[in-house]
Amino acid sequence: MELIFMDRTPSLFPPTLGGPPGLRYEPDFVSPAEEQELIGQVQRLPLQPFQFGAFEGKRYVASFGWRYDYTKHRLEAAAPLPLWLLPLIARIEAFTRSAPIRQVLCTEYDQGAGIGWHRDKPHFDEVFGLSLASQCRLRFRRQNGSQWQRFTLEALPRSLYMMSGAARQIWEHSISPVAARRVSITLRTMRQSEA
Repeated sequence: MELIFMDRTPSLFPPTLGGPPGLRYEPDFVSPAEEQELIGQVQRLPLQPFQFGAFEGKRYVASFGWRYDYTKHRLEAAAPLPLWLLPLIARIEAFTRSAPIRQVLCTEYDQGAGIGWHRDKPHFDEVFGLSLASQCRLRFRRQNGSQWQRFTLEALPRSLYMMSGAARQIWEHSISPVAARRVSITLRTMRQSEA
C-alpha cells in the first residue's frame, strides 16, 4: 500500500511548549491508518539489536542514508532511503521548512526499553521524531549552575516532535522505559559541514 499523506498548509509548530528553546511538538501528525501502515513497514525491515560499542541495547533498529558506528566512532553510509519513507520525509520537510532530511533511524522498543541521557551526534543538525504505537516520556535536562533544569514531553502516538537550536545542541534528552511496545521513526538533517 502506498502512503498518501493529507496535504497541509506548511506551518511551524506552535512555540508554546514551555520547554527548551527549539523544541516543537505536533500531535496527530499522521492519521491512525497512516500510523498502522508505517508500523507495518517498520516491522518488515531487517531490524537488528542496537549496538553501542560492545553493548547491545534493548531496542531494534534499521538505519537509512547514514549511520553512526559506535565501534569505529564515525559516520558511515547506510542503505538508501526506502521509497515508502519518501512521502513522509517530504511532508515533514514542508511542514517544518527544514533542510533536506538525509538520515532516518527506524526503531522498535520492547516494553521496558528506553534510551539514556545523550545528545545526537554532532554530524546531524535538526532531529525529528515520529512516535508510533504507544506514548513515551521524552525527558530533557541541562546543567544550570549546580542544579539541573528539566522538562518532560509526553509524546503521544502519531505525534511529531522537532529538536533544533538549544533543544538540540545544549539540552540532553532521554526516553523513559516505555510501558508498551513502541515504534519510532527518527529523521535528521545534516550539519552543513557533513552535507
